[in-house]
Amino acid sequence: MLYNYILLAIDQPHLKDTNSVNNVAELLMKGGFIMIPILLLSIFSIYLFIERFLYIRKTTIVDQALVFNIIDELRNKRSEDALAHSRNIDTSLGRILESGLSQGGKTPQEMENYMEATANLEISEMEKNTGYLGIIAGIAPMLGFIGTIAGVIKIFYNISLADNISIGIIAGGLYQKMICSGTGLIVGVIAYSCYHYLQMMIDRYSIDMQRQVNEVIKVL
Repeated sequence: MLYNYILLAIDQPHLKDTNSVNNVAELLMKGGFIMIPILLLSIFSIYLFIERFLYIRKTTIVDQALVFNIIDELRNKRSEDALAHSRNIDTSLGRILESGLSQGGKTPQEMENYMEATANLEISEMEKNTGYLGIIAGIAPMLGFIGTIAGVIKIFYNISLADNISIGIIAGGLYQKMICSGTGLIVGVIAYSCYHYLQMMIDRYSIDMQRQVNEVIKVL
């Protein structure tokens, strides 16, 4: 008997977790067919955020030793060695410095222009597809409202046919349709937060990158 009680205590949390998942899934499905695009948008926004976050974090690494070595080589009139240092690291800053240092024989102003053009390309690459998060942030709540309004119209249409007003019928159908609005708002908030967080990462890097490039240009 004690053994059975222990087994029941062990299995109980798993049963609760399973029931919770099933209850959430059933609740979401009560929102109607409009929940399908909303859920697809949520999956796409999460995937897009993770993909962009990993790319931005990888390419925005600023190696202080790299900049220090390049500046040191330029001060000692070893431009080829400085160029070699910039090519050794596959980061945004390395590519920006390489674009300028590879223009040997040109004026510092021309080198700066090449670096600026490359920096703009790098920033554009970081922002690639992030605009979809902004679109999702606006579309998801609208889809939720459309699902709710469509459900309310259907509820009152059925009431008009049945000629029977029941608070239970109205409340029961309405809470199911409000799931669309709630889910749409949640997905919109998530997409909106992800979009601005990525933009914050890019803006922070842009400032740091400009500071490092300016140090190199001073030496040039």
